[in-house]
Amino acid sequence: MKAMTQDNLRSAFGGESQAHMRYTIWAKTAKKEGFPNVERLFNCTADAEKVHANLHFKALKDVHGDFPVTSMAGFGIGNTAENLQKGIDGEVFEYTEMYPAYIAVAELQGEDEAIKAMRYAIEAEKIHAQRYAEAKKAVEAGNDLDAEKIILCPVCGYITFDDSEEVCPLCQTKKQAFIEY
Repeated sequence: MKAMTQDNLRSAFGGESQAHMRYTIWAKTAKKEGFPNVERLFNCTADAEKVHANLHFKALKDVHGDFPVTSMAGFGIGNTAENLQKGIDGEVFEYTEMYPAYIAVAELQGEDEAIKAMRYAIEAEKIHAQRYAEAKKAVEAGNDLDAEKIILCPVCGYITFDDSEEVCPLCQTKKQAFIEY
């Protein structure tokens, strides 16, 4: 594997791992503030980020060495609305800047597995930002997220509130594999 793609996968692994932990911590804040559905959304998205971290890790052929921290942006614990905004900002950064740059390098180097993992992440991150925006709107109005079910595709990290979807629109995984929160 070419060094630049390797570095990018390590960085993406680190970023997704950090997002997983941030969202897990922020879920506790949402719970404490009385927003159980936002708590479930944070936990579901945390698991989606774990899916992405696993995909990036598996795409690395050489898993030795350090995983560099690329950015400290988005850290810290605020109230639930602030945490949701940080989540939106992080997701948007990933799908508009980080992953497109990483994919361009992987394409130049012919790293198909890395490209696939990052393309799944780009599309899922767009959905994550939308879900967080919905939750933030509700929280700012003093309400919890109106979501009876929060459902994760464990293959690509897609999140839906609609249990009638038979397959994941991103990776075509069948509904039976979905995880409900």
